[in-house]
This record gives sequence, structure tokens and C-alpha cells, in this order.
Amino acid sequence: MDGPLLVAGAVTGLLVGLTGVGGGALMTPLLLLVFGVAPLSAVGTDLWFAAITKLFATRVHHKHDLIDWQVVKRLWTGSLSASVLTLLWMKLQPVDESAVNLLKTAVAAAVMLTSVGMLFQKQLHALGRRLRTTDGEHFKAVQGPLTVLAGAVLGFLVTLTSVGAGALGAVFLAYLYPLRLPPPRLIATDIVHAIPLALFAGAGHLLMGNVNFGLLGNLLLGSIPAVLAGAMLSARLPHALLRAILALVLMSIGLKLVTTVLP
Repeated sequence: MDGPLLVAGAVTGLLVGLTGVGGGALMTPLLLLVFGVAPLSAVGTDLWFAAITKLFATRVHHKHDLIDWQVVKRLWTGSLSASVLTLLWMKLQPVDESAVNLLKTAVAAAVMLTSVGMLFQKQLHALGRRLRTTDGEHFKAVQGPLTVLAGAVLGFLVTLTSVGAGALGAVFLAYLYPLRLPPPRLIATDIVHAIPLALFAGAGHLLMGNVNFGLLGNLLLGSIPAVLAGAMLSARLPHALLRAILALVLMSIGLKLVTTVLP
């Protein structure tokens, strides 16, 4: 067992349970910046880490009947299709060692996009609420297709970088379902959507040899008990404050990743 990896897994697992965010947005940069893991291995290993960690959180949320399965199915329609297409593209155009800086840049961009989305989630939620209440018929007519499109965006980003399933997914849902999904239901629904997406993408990376099982085992030993604790506490803590702090942390991490790529 590796102590620092156990701690990293525990911290990330706790955040996933509390906010639905962190499986990819936090862990992948940590693996790159702190532990010096190769980018392809970091992405592939983190996809399995995120999927298994969120699977344990889902059991707690499902017990409390917080999951909106109709919304989850709409997201899956877009995200799983996009994941398959992205994996096929990566197979035909391999992201090899010569493209390490390009992959790091993609991860940094995804992390910073996630941070911006989290910082403006409240404003997007307010916009969605206003449109839903003032033009409800039109809003509901486009709600389904836009959810599928949001899923497709997440599918591409997660498969390429392992980042976005939790944080960006929550931002999209806050705008698209401002009345239907209060914070606990939004977190639970977002987490459940992310699991098959991470498994799909992770299976592709596994076939490409991008999963480090020793690294994965250490991370999971720390994350599983922590994510269960976070999931049980998620309905009792101030989500807005937690997400704002996490967004600022992610922006700093994204900027740090960019500096490692610049000459």
C-alpha cells in the first residue's frame, strides 16, 4: 500500500460523495502533477477509479430514492454513443507518447472548463428557472434533445480526458432541470449517469493498455470508505459553498497543468 495514494483516493472519494465532482476533474491532474503518472495511464486508470468509486456512492443515493432515471437515460443516449465514437477515433488516430503535451493540454482545458461551469452554475440555474417558468411549453419541448446533446459533449470529453462527467454534468442538469432536480437529486442523478460512461471509456483504455492496476487498487482503498461517508453527508452540507471552493481549486490545477506544457 502507498500512503500518499490512499490519501489522494480518500480526499477525492469524499468530494465525489459530497458534490458528485472530483472523480476525473481532480484525480487525473493529481496523478499527472503530484505522482508523475504518464498521461495515457492517468486517464485510463482514473476512468476505472471514478466508475468504481461512484458505484459505491450510488448505492447510498438509490436507497434514498434520489435518482431520476428518465434524465439518466436521456444522458446515456448521448454520452455512450459519443464515447464509442471517440474510442473508435482514438483507435484509428492513437494518442501515443509523441502526443503527451496535446493530451495534457486537453486535460487542462477540460479541468478549467469544468471550473468555469461550476462557478457560473448558479446563474445558469437561474436562467433555466426563468425560461422554465415563463416559457414552459417551449422549454420542455427542447429539454429532451438538449439533454441528449449534453450527454454527447460529456461522452467525448470524458473518453478523451476522463474529466467532466461529474462537474459539467451537474452544470448541464442545473440549467436543463431547474425545478425537477433539487441539489441532492441532481448529485445522485449525475453520479449514476457517470458510471456506465466511465466504464465504457475505461474499457476502451483497458484494451489499449492504459490502466495501471496497482495504482488503481491503492486509490480505491482510500476512496471507497470516503465516498460512502460523503454520500451520507451530502444532503446536510452547503453544496454551493463546497462547489465554489472546489471550482477555484480546479482552476488553479488547470493553470498549473498548462504551465507544464508551455515551453
